Amino acid sequence: MQDFRRLHVWQRAHAFAVDVRCVVRTFPPRGYADLRSQLTPAAESIAHNIVEGCASASRKEFAHHLNVSIKSTSEVDYQLELARDYRILPYDIWRRLAREVMEIRKMLTALRRAVLRSIEQEEMPDGPPSVEPTKLEETKPDAPSEYLTEPEETEPDA
Repeated sequence: MQDFRRLHVWQRAHAFAVDVRCVVRTFPPRGYADLRSQLTPAAESIAHNIVEGCASASRKEFAHHLNVSIKSTSEVDYQLELARDYRILPYDIWRRLAREVMEIRKMLTALRRAVLRSIEQEEMPDGPPSVEPTKLEETKPDAPSEYLTEPEETEPDA
């Protein structure tokens, strides 16, 4: 188990979910309830699944939750495009959000690949050289260190 707040991808996904919620509030009050009710939860699902994955008992389960997050990015990507085509989302805002969700998807995919690679290394019959199999979990973080950052101490807005 690890602190999800230290993952760069969670930080980006969290900020993205907040941004999407703010944008959805600008949609016309009538006629787009279905899109509104799907877009915000899908955007939040990206970060939710990262959080749930960080609490997983195994790396395999963590990789599964990252995969669900990746699927949520695709869902959000399409819903943003739909909102643009309905002309309720201005092109410049759509482009900014679409670029961000693509970057988040790339980050999730890279992290998932690294987690799966670490699982494969653990499953090697002889184990990695110079590391005893019983010590492996203690010596490797759940997410590779290049995906981590120190959490910032911030106070919530009043």
